[in-house]
Amino acid sequence: MSAFSSEDQKRIGEAIAAAEKLTSGEIRIVIEKTCSDDVLDRSAKYFHKLGMDKTELRNGVLIYLATSDHKFAIIGDVGINTAVPENFWDQTKDAMLGHFKEGMLAEGVITGIRLAGEELRHYFPCAVGDKNELSDDITFEDGH
Repeated sequence: MSAFSSEDQKRIGEAIAAAEKLTSGEIRIVIEKTCSDDVLDRSAKYFHKLGMDKTELRNGVLIYLATSDHKFAIIGDVGINTAVPENFWDQTKDAMLGHFKEGMLAEGVITGIRLAGEELRHYFPCAVGDKNELSDDITFEDGH
């Protein structure tokens, strides 16, 4: 996808790997050009499609971004939502939005990943023998 260079994609993958060293949480990224649904509904669709609701501790996090429509969302699985305060993602979303407004999409995504990892480590620290349950690859969708 043209909004993210190969170098951007590499940096995002490295950010996911680094964040997941802090937490047992699993972080995935979905990028598409357009969002044909409500952004939270669309995010939930991909959350389930990617099997993020199947992690052992139910602590998956999805960062969804529709580049052309300028929409994004962060959603967490039930394990996270029952453990964290209601406004848990607000600071992360605000930090990401600051980068997005400057046209720095990759930096926004990387910031979101980093902050998610830092925050989740308080609720879901990385345990000895923790395994990576989900791919760290970015999922690119076509927006339909």
